[in-house]
Amino acid sequence: MTELPQTRGRLTPNRPLNDLTWLRVGGPADWLFQPADREDLAQFLAALDPAIDVFPMGVGSNLIVRDGGIRAVVIRMGRGFNAISVDGTRVTAGVAALDAHVARKAAEAGVDLTFLRTIPGAIGGAVRMNAGCYGSYVADHFVEATAISRAGEVVTLTAKDLNFRYRQSDLPKGWVIVEAVFEGEKSDPEELAARMDAQLKKRDETQPTKDRTAGSTFRNPAGFSSTGKSDDSHDLKAWKVIDDAGMRGAIRGGAQMSPMHSNFLVNTGEATAADLEGLGEEVRKKVFQHSGIELHWEIMRVGDPE
Repeated sequence: MTELPQTRGRLTPNRPLNDLTWLRVGGPADWLFQPADREDLAQFLAALDPAIDVFPMGVGSNLIVRDGGIRAVVIRMGRGFNAISVDGTRVTAGVAALDAHVARKAAEAGVDLTFLRTIPGAIGGAVRMNAGCYGSYVADHFVEATAISRAGEVVTLTAKDLNFRYRQSDLPKGWVIVEAVFEGEKSDPEELAARMDAQLKKRDETQPTKDRTAGSTFRNPAGFSSTGKSDDSHDLKAWKVIDDAGMRGAIRGGAQMSPMHSNFLVNTGEATAADLEGLGEEVRKKVFQHSGIELHWEIMRVGDPE
């Protein structure tokens, strides 16, 4: 294999990725790089052959890695990138900090970022996907992010740079976000805690939180958001058009569309990435045949088929 730059972090060749994704599927990465800190990451990227692709990976909550794996250096940030601090109404979070932890720490300091509490995954993915819940999105609270470019330079990114859209943003290929700053409204810590408890209760009642899933499988059609509010319209939710097409509970190999919430793709135990992606494509086809609506994946699919 190609010789890679020296690092203070951990560099593992041919590393299977199935245990690093919530769906527990995926072949090996050519290399898995776990940088020690921001400087280690910057030096590594600066010295890495520009012809070698890199793929930043969070906690794998919104990801299908295909069975043939990834021809790239997969970068996964850990303990050196999960700090959370609060200054007034501003919250700074490392890319590896879990969304739920950021929401909780902010709430303890009386800052309202409660929309993050039930979003699976870490802050890097939340920024990348403009994650949202209960009518609030990352874009509504985003101040700036710090990233390392593919050439190893430290760059500050504004909301304009990232061009946030529904479940999307623009980050140059190979750039790695390391930290983000958010602004929240001042609020009573006890009220925020109670609101998050209510959100968790509602989530656990309506979503298959004990199964192996990757959160919502498809974006809501035409960008319609799930606000979770009592007057929320369900006419154009992904789960509704999947239900209407008769695909709730549909099975392919070890993959299933959850009987509890039909926009959740579940690994029932022995699914391959091909099972999961294949079932998702089958659902998209059936929905289009039934309603003429084209569903778009919210789960990112990466890598090569087996």
